[in-house]
Amino acid sequence: MFVHHKILWMQGKDISRVERLKAFIEQNPADAFSRHALAMEFIKSGNETAARSELEILLDRDPGYVGSYYHLGKLFEREGDLQQAADTYKKGILEAERAGDRHAANELRAALLNCED
Repeated sequence: MFVHHKILWMQGKDISRVERLKAFIEQNPADAFSRHALAMEFIKSGNETAARSELEILLDRDPGYVGSYYHLGKLFEREGDLQQAADTYKKGILEAERAGDRHAANELRAALLNCED
């Protein structure tokens, strides 16, 4: 209940989406959706180091959050670390298959193929 009231209070203020997401995460560090959204906000703003950190924390705590493997792999690719990107995609493929998410597994396979070219 406290989180809801805090966020409602914050919505009336002039704060960024990043600050709102950080507040959500502060109240519930296991909130994978908010952590993933925060990472996407960091990517949009060009803060890829912070994005990578958030995605790594998320996947360490919730390896089944398969959508994050794609974005983390792309971050590694942009950094030039193709081996780490490939390893990330492979982990994501395994998790997606484990979850029965064929669409995500196929997207990760395509990313892996492009990464290895």
